Amino acid sequence: MSGGELVFRLLGAFRELVDAMHDELARRGHPDVRPVHGFALQAIAAGPVTGSAVAARLGVTKQAAGKTLDGLVERGYAERTGDPGDARRRLVVLTPRGREVLAISADVLERCRARWADQVGPDRFAALEAALRTMTDGGAGPLAAAGWFASS
Repeated sequence: MSGGELVFRLLGAFRELVDAMHDELARRGHPDVRPVHGFALQAIAAGPVTGSAVAARLGVTKQAAGKTLDGLVERGYAERTGDPGDARRRLVVLTPRGREVLAISADVLERCRARWADQVGPDRFAALEAALRTMTDGGAGPLAAAGWFASS
């Protein structure tokens, strides 16, 4: 396999996962969720976070993060709250609707992973996962990939 083919195979696998996830989200009442929203929801999931922290986690500008967060708030997936420790800061938290999107997404991704493991065999799939971990160690991390998505 050439380097070019490898890139397209990895991209194809990623696209298959994302498409399956978004098809299921649409079926379950979330047709307006986009890939960039998923990255942002993951960035918020750990707890109350500032817009600047979301920007840093996603590897995007504060303005881009703010636009994405505005979209999540408008759609009811996140909300802005005051910071009890600093009245000047605004924090972003997930709403129950945002947590539901993450739970549905996790379920779909696990089902796709299990299907792929069945297709190639559990040992070969475990070796693939180990190889991918080794090859991507020290990288920017999965949330930083959100910077590749231009629109919110």
